[in-house]
Amino acid sequence: MIDQATIEKIFETADIVEVISEFVQLKKAGSNYKGLSPFSNEKTPSFMVSPAKGIYKDFSSGKGGNAVGFLMEIEKLSYPDALRYLARKYNIPIVEKEKTAEEVQQENERESLLVVSAFAQKYFSHNLLESAEGKAIGLKYLTERGIREDIIDKFQLGYSFNERDAFSQEAKKKGYKTDYLTKTGLSIEKNGSLFDRFAGRVMFPIHGISGTVIGFGGRTLRSDKETAKYLNSPESEIYHKSKVLYGLYFAKKAIVNSEICYLVEGYTDVLSMHQAGIENVVASSGTALTVEQIRLIKRFTQNITIIYDGDEAGIKASFRGIDLVLEEGLNVRVLLLPVGEDPDSFSKKHSASELKAFIKENEKDFITFKSQILLKETVNDPVRKANLITDIVRSISVIPQAITRAVYIRECSTMLEVDEKILLSEVQKIRRRQDDAKWVSRTPTPAALDAPAQPMVPSFVDDVYSEHEERDIIYFLLKFANEKLRLPAENNAEISVAEYIIREIQNDNLEFKNLIYKKVFEEINRKIESGGAVEEKTFIFSEDKKISELAVEIYTSRYEISKVWKRKDTFIELPGENLGVEVPKTVLAYKNKIIMIAINELTEKIKNADSETEADKITEIQRQVMNLNEIKRIISKDLGERTIISFMAGIPRSS
Repeated sequence: MIDQATIEKIFETADIVEVISEFVQLKKAGSNYKGLSPFSNEKTPSFMVSPAKGIYKDFSSGKGGNAVGFLMEIEKLSYPDALRYLARKYNIPIVEKEKTAEEVQQENERESLLVVSAFAQKYFSHNLLESAEGKAIGLKYLTERGIREDIIDKFQLGYSFNERDAFSQEAKKKGYKTDYLTKTGLSIEKNGSLFDRFAGRVMFPIHGISGTVIGFGGRTLRSDKETAKYLNSPESEIYHKSKVLYGLYFAKKAIVNSEICYLVEGYTDVLSMHQAGIENVVASSGTALTVEQIRLIKRFTQNITIIYDGDEAGIKASFRGIDLVLEEGLNVRVLLLPVGEDPDSFSKKHSASELKAFIKENEKDFITFKSQILLKETVNDPVRKANLITDIVRSISVIPQAITRAVYIRECSTMLEVDEKILLSEVQKIRRRQDDAKWVSRTPTPAALDAPAQPMVPSFVDDVYSEHEERDIIYFLLKFANEKLRLPAENNAEISVAEYIIREIQNDNLEFKNLIYKKVFEEINRKIESGGAVEEKTFIFSEDKKISELAVEIYTSRYEISKVWKRKDTFIELPGENLGVEVPKTVLAYKNKIIMIAINELTEKIKNADSETEADKITEIQRQVMNLNEIKRIISKDLGERTIISFMAGIPRSS
């Protein structure tokens, strides 16, 4: 782990103009530099670099951050790897935090397993290309499958001799320890002897995202039905099959450039599509799709097209995994190949342009595809159709984006011939099932004696999301955190903007739902609690790239005025010109929006409730609505009046 002092030295030393100039041609523009965006295709330069602040801003794509964030974005490096990149560039020695004995042992073991795996890959590749057995059996199989030599070299394919312990004996001769041979799964120890796990198989090395070999897949050439056709390395310190996608190392650049990832099932599917000229393709290698694999893809693109052969039974079995893709917020499309074809066979019959054209013409969004597949089974069977609708609604309900959910609901309403309001209601019920229990069980808590003048939001108002108002508050927290306010109602006590906002939010037990805003809020709160000042560099140079981008956006851009300040025929001050009014009103607007959303949701619950069986529940909800309407009346009145807080910055302003 890189120690904090070294990280700070890297940030202090790195010249952001020099770093970015390796990837973008920059020209001086006043005190800044500008160039064409490396993230989008543009003709007019909108990519700006500020050497004074140590940040960049790409106005065409919206991306922004520091030198480390740029390297993470352009090279898809992890945070530590980006730091090491800069350390090498500026000859800064990396000082790692002193590791415990356990950490040292674990790191040494991991390195040893990687060394053994690298040796195995070279051994198997040599067997395939240089030995008589490898050429006659392994290479013959691959060439008969139509795999070219350049693809064999690129993916480092190999062959394991049919002799049961050939690899194990060679590895031991080279000095590799039995312990590491068995932990990688390359060898199996039985009765004191070592045997090869992959004997007699064509070998497919599995690479990690940085290109190191972390495991293997082996394809048997025997016709014995009792022998598994494909065999993978077992779980180890370096290989976790649920967190790996075959071919990602070779595909990541093409995925970024094309802004889409094609997902197939097997090793040869990936090889054949690469051979056809389509490189933005990865495989799940026969395992059910996992959240970890989905998030790997999400690092490079928001768009996935899953390519299936004509086996509808296999597609149905994968529906749950694709719901996970939707839940992660990715755009999912599905392509069903003609009957009897798979990505391997189909790509060998078509050029890259033909393949891309076929995909574009025949891919469908997943919800539509799923509906069409399952609708075939519901003809003249209303019960099965009802189950189908429930299944589709469940898939839509996991999608995090409200707009995307609304679009799918509208399309499914037409396709399934069901009223759109009914589908919307069912989606809302699924998403709120757990929240309903919370709302029914909670009762308002009395206001504390030292409560602020602002109205309290009742505790039964929970899990309400208000994106725009949350961002307004974060804007003031980042931009004006250390500015002082005076509280006339509290004996002219002085309080910083950050302290005031944190107090108001925490007194009502409110919590930001946007995770980035929440992290920023919590970091500022930690600074305040420790008695420190809030500094720009804390967020600009944050390890979290999204926080860095948000900070750059707020510190460098003119902020959009909130609707709170947009009044017809009224003079509007720019944010920061009168913090004594702006800050409390922004907090009030946040509370007001939460209250309004809560009222609408509770009203909807009353409409959907069964008046006979849920009378008690309706009464309780009606009481909550009355409570909220009274608070809303108070807030609305306060929003229309000047709040008596003075802004202080050297010379106090009058109240």
